Amino acid sequence: MIVVTAATGPFGRLAVEALLRRGVPAGEVVAAVRSPERAAGLAALGVVVREADYDRPGTLAAAFEGADRVLLVSGNDVGRRIPQHQAVIDAARAAGVRLLAYTSVLHADDATLSIAPEHRATEEYLAASGLPHVLLRNGWYTENYAPTARQGVATGTVIGATGEGRIASASRADYADAAAAVLTGGDAHAGAVYELSGDTAWTMAEFAATLADVAGTPVVHRDLTPDAYAAALAGNGVPEEVARMLAGMETDIAAGALADTPGDLARLTGRPTTPLRDTLAELLKD
Repeated sequence: MIVVTAATGPFGRLAVEALLRRGVPAGEVVAAVRSPERAAGLAALGVVVREADYDRPGTLAAAFEGADRVLLVSGNDVGRRIPQHQAVIDAARAAGVRLLAYTSVLHADDATLSIAPEHRATEEYLAASGLPHVLLRNGWYTENYAPTARQGVATGTVIGATGEGRIASASRADYADAAAAVLTGGDAHAGAVYELSGDTAWTMAEFAATLADVAGTPVVHRDLTPDAYAAALAGNGVPEEVARMLAGMETDIAAGALADTPGDLARLTGRPTTPLRDTLAELLKD
């Protein structure tokens, strides 16, 4: 039995679908979700649906009953993720899970990204728990730039503060497929740390040029200072605190925080990662 947490989220759902494509019987896949009523589509595929709320640890024991492997999809509630993840790890250990895969962040042990500390703390808790586990240190999803792409097409300009910093993104489906490969690969992955990223890193100027080519309309990149970028975001309605955080991430990207291309992602999936152009084309269809 393989349990996927947050299975109605964009990553969890793709991970469930990847498991099914890899031949795992639907009845041996558990979609652990906060709101089971939102998982009707997964239930229609024969997937087992169980309630599992990171903020209500009492729901987790039943969700993990009989589980052999668990995919812990990191929460999206920044600032609350450490206790949420710890609750999942504790429940998995109590259930006798043989392997837990955790979606962390690229180079979590020394990353300067503002989101890294919670991932680092979760990794440390996992190490201390004694639970067999594997770290899936995911880099950037190309889909993170969906709003940027749509705004770029609408306005003809993509703004940022990354300078010449490169971003080795891949599609969310690539990362989900890697998770499925690990979960179906047996115990051999226990103890492994995978630094996952796209095969090719690009700059925001290259992003704008690719976007222009895909959309068939001029798009240029305008690089700002971090302060100017934060001000621009705030001027577009982004809360000031969030704007400052995003500007800080741009600074980290400029310093190379997301540029690494070790090739782990392609090796796990057995295929090249999805090119930027292909994902942008899909995003612009929506």
